[in-house]
Amino acid sequence: MIYGYIRVSTDKQTVENQRFEINEFCKKNNLSVEKWIEETISGTKEVEKRKLGGLLEALQKGDILICAELSRLGRNLLMIMSILNVCMEKEVQVWTIKDNYRLGSDISSKVLAFAFGLSAEIERNLISQRTKEALARMKSEGIHIGRPAGAKNVVVKLSGKLEEIQTLLEQKIPKVQIAKQMGVHRSTLRRFLME
Repeated sequence: MIYGYIRVSTDKQTVENQRFEINEFCKKNNLSVEKWIEETISGTKEVEKRKLGGLLEALQKGDILICAELSRLGRNLLMIMSILNVCMEKEVQVWTIKDNYRLGSDISSKVLAFAFGLSAEIERNLISQRTKEALARMKSEGIHIGRPAGAKNVVVKLSGKLEEIQTLLEQKIPKVQIAKQMGVHRSTLRRFLME
């Protein structure tokens, strides 16, 4: 079976670019993805807590897992290596499009996977370091980063629900029940009503 795996870190990102790349790759190679696995989750989350964990359990000998790049599988070297190790033990191939890897259970695949994972981790660490340095520089220059001190969020979980809450209060429904119904803590509801 051929699986297409797509992961984005935030809901502000779109899965469509990765899906397009995988579909174009499949067209060129006369392949067809039989099952798509999409998730919006950080690559640092444990594999077992992601849809990828369930996929790894379901994979069988001869299956192909296609993803845009190895970094979609995980955000650090050890995680990527453990995922590839599971695939290699199950004799599942991992194909990446941007990196153009066809990783199986042979030794060259293991070496390639290790080298790529290491370089990806180094790149992420460098990006993180540059970001921290830039923030430290801005702070030293007196540039404020983030929301001004004392400022409150304009939009809160209960924004736009005031009428509904007032209706429930008029019906003498306890605030604890209203908070549960709204999916917030009772103190959040209390603060919202005070404002």
